[in-house]
Amino acid sequence: MTYGDGHHRRVEEDNMKYHVNESCIGCGLCEGTCPEVFSLNNEGKAVAKDIDTDDPQAMQALEGCPVGAIEEVK
Repeated sequence: MTYGDGHHRRVEEDNMKYHVNESCIGCGLCEGTCPEVFSLNNEGKAVAKDIDTDDPQAMQALEGCPVGAIEEVK
């Protein structure tokens, strides 16, 4: 990205937000894999914190979700 001063600055392109959709079965795998991003709510379903992260464990949680309930959000 170029700014008005002509300098280029690296944009944090690797950072991602996550969303847990309605197909969550509440297994807790994501929370166990990456508690910094995922937790279980009062209904026992997973939720993702509204944070940008480049934590590789968050991607592991997405890939390991048995029902594909975790989605990347840009």
